[in-house]
Amino acid sequence: MNNYEVLFVIDPTLEDDKKDAAVERVKEIISSENGTVGDVDVWGLRRLAYPIQKKSEGFYAVIQFQAEPTLPLELDRRLKISDDYMRHIIISKEA
Repeated sequence: MNNYEVLFVIDPTLEDDKKDAAVERVKEIISSENGTVGDVDVWGLRRLAYPIQKKSEGFYAVIQFQAEPTLPLELDRRLKISDDYMRHIIISKEA
């Protein structure tokens, strides 16, 4: 298993319970694909460096996880098709 980190920005116009559900959804995707969720760090509402979808703020969260090399591709696919996530990046922490 490899170590990964996913950082994602959630649409700030969602209600608080839907933001929490979006974070939980990412954790569920990782767990359902035989990955192990590590630290979950919710940064909250932050100002964006540039407007995305005419919004100047976003709700940030970072999740550390361990998974097989195929999981980041599936996670990337699912985050792209959801309207709740404005941007995301998945980083391999292997040196």
